[in-house]
Amino acid sequence: MTFELYTDAVLTRDLPEDGLCTGDVVKIVDHHPVPGGEDGYSIEVFNAIGETIAVTSVPESALETLRPNEVFSVRRLAPAA
Repeated sequence: MTFELYTDAVLTRDLPEDGLCTGDVVKIVDHHPVPGGEDGYSIEVFNAIGETIAVTSVPESALETLRPNEVFSVRRLAPAA
């Protein structure tokens, strides 16, 4: 699946190195095509008040689209170790 730039998506796996969890909502900011392999995406993640908390890259399989039967939730960020 190809994600449109600057749309929201959901993580399908934890990214502990970035403090991110499955289900976190991310913004797609760049697409990294990989001929013969799995494409990747750069993502930006914001806290509840709109501040950037992470920018990283993930494989396409780490993302899924938002669905109409889903609602947002809030969780506390774990402090950096």
